[in-house]
Amino acid sequence: MKKVICSEKAPGAIGPYSQAIEANGMVFVSGQLPIDAATGQMAEGIEGQARQSLENVKHILEEAGLTMGNIVKTTVFLQDMSLFAGMNGVYATYFDGAFPARSAVAVKALPKDALVEIECIAVR
Repeated sequence: MKKVICSEKAPGAIGPYSQAIEANGMVFVSGQLPIDAATGQMAEGIEGQARQSLENVKHILEEAGLTMGNIVKTTVFLQDMSLFAGMNGVYATYFDGAFPARSAVAVKALPKDALVEIECIAVR
């Protein structure tokens, strides 16, 4: 059985996918762009964009009754690896104790010309 998770505090899906799906006690959060759902605006700079992407992840997890502490795996997509340090500095502030497993990759392009997109898997 799977359940769709959707938060109005995070931007709506821009294609045929859900913000998140819960199945068997696991929550799979789709890649979150750095868009503020209230304004529709994209944050500026890598630090601002990383923060907004993580806030969007946080809002979706809260809708599922979870926290950032429930995350076991993240994947970070960067427009360029030169942005890694800026993203990493912000990323580190969102977790206490044991960090989740993570992959970080540079991609040719991201939707809406974003600098970063972050997805995750969380468990109950």
